[in-house]
Amino acid sequence: MVWYDNIFEEFECNRDKRMIILAIETSCDDTGAALIEKGKKILSNLVSSQDEVHRKYGGVVPELASRRHLENILPVIRGSLEEAHKSLDEIDAVGVTKGPGLVGSLLVGISAAKAISYTKGIPLVGVNHLMGHLLAVFLEEDVPFPFIGMVASGGHTALYLVEGFTAFRFLGGTRDDAAGEAFDKVAKYLGLGYPGGRVIEDLARHGNPCAISFPRAYIAKDSLEFSFSGVKTAVVNYVRSHSPGYDGIADIAASFQEAVVDVLVNKVIWAAQRHGVSRVVVSGGVASNSRLRERLEQQGKGLGIKAYFPSPHLCKDNAAMIGVAAYHLFKEGKKDGLDMGALSRWPLGR
Repeated sequence: MVWYDNIFEEFECNRDKRMIILAIETSCDDTGAALIEKGKKILSNLVSSQDEVHRKYGGVVPELASRRHLENILPVIRGSLEEAHKSLDEIDAVGVTKGPGLVGSLLVGISAAKAISYTKGIPLVGVNHLMGHLLAVFLEEDVPFPFIGMVASGGHTALYLVEGFTAFRFLGGTRDDAAGEAFDKVAKYLGLGYPGGRVIEDLARHGNPCAISFPRAYIAKDSLEFSFSGVKTAVVNYVRSHSPGYDGIADIAASFQEAVVDVLVNKVIWAAQRHGVSRVVVSGGVASNSRLRERLEQQGKGLGIKAYFPSPHLCKDNAAMIGVAAYHLFKEGKKDGLDMGALSRWPLGR
């Protein structure tokens, strides 16, 4: 489209002036909108959670998630603009998650982004959700390249060698359950509630992490792939053969959490050592886990490896991280047309 190309050329000449991006995130069950200035400064960052909607099911129900996005998307965008004291006329581009994720959820955000792009005549930038997680740390501090990036969330567990803002090399991912998915499934089986990561972490504080020796799946020596279905099954089998009271359940939670944390910490350390880098960045919802942060900081310090984590509110799904990614993609001339679709699967850096 001619109008689109002309506007892009105009922004090419003026983008360093301020460059405010409206970012939208609807990859799963959280509706997010944010305004980001020059890929660094958060002017606003609103998230509408659906935890109450999905809690009774013990996990996300895709159809319910997309319906709630339809209800939330315009109020969240409007609220983000109001919080930043900006109007759509002051936005230079719109960035939106186009995958990976739940297609119904993604389409709600993409449709809103397309409408804004078309009516305001501003560029549209589709963003990989995983790229957003890996760059979220730059909203708070500058991390020198290269570094090992690990995304650990409900839907993803993967390692990357990050060589630049848009340069990612995939090193290994999960063969089955993601780390956060395992937390949710174990919490559901134990009747602890949802989201699982939060309730297990809280309960684990009252338990002994060495009480039960749950398996650690390393797959092969120095492998950078993950598998968490085995430890989940081990918890189920243990509960079936025991009748724990509250203290026993706390020990199960603490021991399960320790098994997952052991694998995550060791794998990211191995990746750093293998590629000769002294910095690791951990993001995604599981990166909020205090035990994971404590263990990685301690173990990394002893090996001369510095660990970086975004603040917990930037670890969970949010639009600010999508704004950072959109800014750097746009700087490189990346843009999408109004025919952009949603991608349920979209490998990063492979």
